[in-house]
Amino acid sequence: MTDIQVKSMEQNGLNLHLGATDKFKTISMMLMINAPLQEETVTARALIPHILQGGTKHYPNRKKLKQKLEDMYGATLTSDVQKKGENQVITFRLDVAAEQFLSDNSTSLFEEALSLLHELLYQPVLEKNAFLSQIVDQEKRALKQRIASIYDDKMRYANVRMTEEMFKNESYRLAPYGREKDLESLTPQTLYEAYETMMEQDRFDLYMIGSFEEDVIKEKVREVFTASRKLSGEMIPTKASEHVKNVNVVHDAQKVKQGKLHLGYRTHSTFRDDDYEAARVGNALFGGFPSSKLFMNVREKESLAYYAASQIESHKGVLMVLSGIEFDKYERAVEIIQEQEQAMKNGDFTDEEVEQAKGMLLNQAFEAMDAPRGIVELSYHEIIANHKKSIQERIENIKKVTKEDVVRAVNKWELDTIYFLKGQGDEA
Repeated sequence: MTDIQVKSMEQNGLNLHLGATDKFKTISMMLMINAPLQEETVTARALIPHILQGGTKHYPNRKKLKQKLEDMYGATLTSDVQKKGENQVITFRLDVAAEQFLSDNSTSLFEEALSLLHELLYQPVLEKNAFLSQIVDQEKRALKQRIASIYDDKMRYANVRMTEEMFKNESYRLAPYGREKDLESLTPQTLYEAYETMMEQDRFDLYMIGSFEEDVIKEKVREVFTASRKLSGEMIPTKASEHVKNVNVVHDAQKVKQGKLHLGYRTHSTFRDDDYEAARVGNALFGGFPSSKLFMNVREKESLAYYAASQIESHKGVLMVLSGIEFDKYERAVEIIQEQEQAMKNGDFTDEEVEQAKGMLLNQAFEAMDAPRGIVELSYHEIIANHKKSIQERIENIKKVTKEDVVRAVNKWELDTIYFLKGQGDEA
């Protein structure tokens, strides 16, 4: 299951990562472009990948670009923007069929795809040394709609609000898709300037996962990505969280039919720490799976919540409890969630439950390894943390976790923020 070894090297300031495997009949290229989350740049950088897909020098609009992909045996091109720790990561993904599986392999499909990815980055369609205003306006409208859709999804909205409150004075409060209030001030010229800064200063990691000969791929990348970039310095790991002095309680009121109760904890365990895997097992037991304490006690036994779960973040050291409750169940729901937290800290779980949680986490890892995206996501943790810990190492570490390890890890958790989205006029 973990036989794919991702080999890393540097070429012209580009960090190249190769995972050769016959497991897939495609070659997946994923370019991760990384910069610190910053108020001044977060919205511009969220727009850039969508603007770049609006057209290139040889394929000046979306229609022509789409036609080119179809001509390449139905290649697919996607992009997204994520937050990883206190980093904003733009991802371009281009998937093409591996040539040995095509009936006509007289053309180098991989080279064509690599050249297209390069053109997308280095030769966007421009007017007067700026992006096309038509494309910019279209993408600003689309981003505004995406941000509005988060407001309509109350669970996501509550998570955004809690993150803003919990990390008020830290860059982690920023959402990777940016802020609506920035959109008006962004012009084709200022966005092009942000793009130029990105191309000059951001860290570029290009992953290749699929069926190929490593030496051939390295040579093709060297031929296509000829521009010598300044190699980014060492990644600065996300700053460790300070200890919590007072629990922050925030209530918002809107016209909602169901309350959203979210609790935010500082775990003080990140990817770089020895107890990282133990903290993940702890989260699995606490609220990560349907067999967890939150699900069984808050939702099933007490019928206090429509849903109750927790999720852990690898680089900032955050655990979020998410639940949907009736407005008048607020006090009891907070109480029982904290009872489950204390039960975890007291070791109120069995060795068998620990083994079951470990098994579920291992299954998750093995499932991720069955897709190119999953392999890249697992591997990229090392880049974000600037800490070598291979996928195989992490799997072995999970296998070694004991009940005592979990108790030690969860006793570092500190409740930081309680956020409740309630109905208007509700007194809770």
